[in-house]
Amino acid sequence: MKVLVAGGAGYIGSVVTAALVQADHEAVVLDDLSTGHRDAVPDGVSFVESSLSDVSKVLTRDAGFDAVIHLAAKSLVGESEQRPELYWRENVGGAMDLLDAMRAADVRRIVFSSSSATYGNPEVVPIEEDARTEPTSVYGATKLTIDHMLTGEARVHGLAAVSLRYFNAAGAAYGLGERHATETHLIPIALQVVTGAREKLSVYGTDYPTPDGTCIRDYIHVADLAAAHLLTLEVVQPGEHRIYNLGSGSGYSVRDVVAAVREVTGHPVPVEDGPRRPGDPAKLVASSARIAQDVGWAARHGLTDMVSDAYEVLTARLLN
Repeated sequence: MKVLVAGGAGYIGSVVTAALVQADHEAVVLDDLSTGHRDAVPDGVSFVESSLSDVSKVLTRDAGFDAVIHLAAKSLVGESEQRPELYWRENVGGAMDLLDAMRAADVRRIVFSSSSATYGNPEVVPIEEDARTEPTSVYGATKLTIDHMLTGEARVHGLAAVSLRYFNAAGAAYGLGERHATETHLIPIALQVVTGAREKLSVYGTDYPTPDGTCIRDYIHVADLAAAHLLTLEVVQPGEHRIYNLGSGSGYSVRDVVAAVREVTGHPVPVEDGPRRPGDPAKLVASSARIAQDVGWAARHGLTDMVSDAYEVLTARLLN
């Protein structure tokens, strides 16, 4: 297949692009580089520096595209609450531009990077795809809105669509790892402590109803995420919109992650315990039974793999 990867210079997008190339697909990356990195695009892959507002210049009938993988988005939960208009314009407006261009170019297959943020605070854990969706952030609301858009596009226009609701992406693959100007993810923050970029790790809440009192989250290796994109890209059918959770089904606490970082790196990770953050659920864990049943996908990497792969890529980057 010839696949347009929107947001393919970002963390997950670059790994997905590398996986496409390894599987002998032709990938073209479109990214405005507002948060992505040009050097994260694999060698030999065509790159277009552009926003989704201009995607129709790339996605044309004579360009020969078979599918789109859509990962381009603003993705900071806190920022989405401070600048909601930016998130509605970029995320929802960008998705509208993309779907319009796909329709005009007769490209009828898409895999969309949705989010566990569509669920909000769950009533039942593990979370299944038919759980109540009540996002607690503008970011989550934009992802849910796009999911609804895809459902309508499939029903009315025959689009073949998949939404992948990620839980916490982590790790590294193909020499590609996380590089965020504003880092909000636990594993890279802990590794910044190891490398001296931070003094300590803040733990928000130690009195949750969990075995060690800290929040539990479902971490999923970025290589497993990439595999899910390729699998679902092949099987989705015209006129249907499938929604799949991607997670491990178990989850790890904050203290579990800190212990894994200490074990993998052999370095201390000083922590400072603090109060809970408003709105943080005690436990967010996915049920991925649906995608396992439909396409045979399962998470194949554990927490130690995620930490060790991320640490390897980070140390290599620092040495260079």
